[in-house]
Amino acid sequence: QVQLVQSGGGLVQAGGSLRLSCAASGRTISSSAMGWFRQAPGKEREFVATINWIGSNTYHADSVKGRFTISRDNAKNTLFLQMNSLKPEDTAVYYCALRSGGGYSYNPRSYDYWGQGTQVTVSS
Repeated sequence: QVQLVQSGGGLVQAGGSLRLSCAASGRTISSSAMGWFRQAPGKEREFVATINWIGSNTYHADSVKGRFTISRDNAKNTLFLQMNSLKPEDTAVYYCALRSGGGYSYNPRSYDYWGQGTQVTVSS
């Protein structure tokens, strides 16, 4: 069974930066695409970024493009999300996810395992 354990959330002022991590255990992530999603209060879960199995292809939502960067370290079985120039509208619970296929996807239904979620709050 795969477990995804997230870390790195918190409170930051607008314009600041945070780095989220998602450490996998139970199996190697090296053959799996992964992604980040977020959910704000009263809203549906929203796609943020995705990366293919080897890290050669990434795709970011328009709302975060140029500010957020998804990356992975397969040797450490870990996924990252670097968030710069944070805005109050980025406030949400962020989730990492893993899908069995190697190609990336922005569809949350295509993911098989999810992290526990981590709160990111951006103050104005």
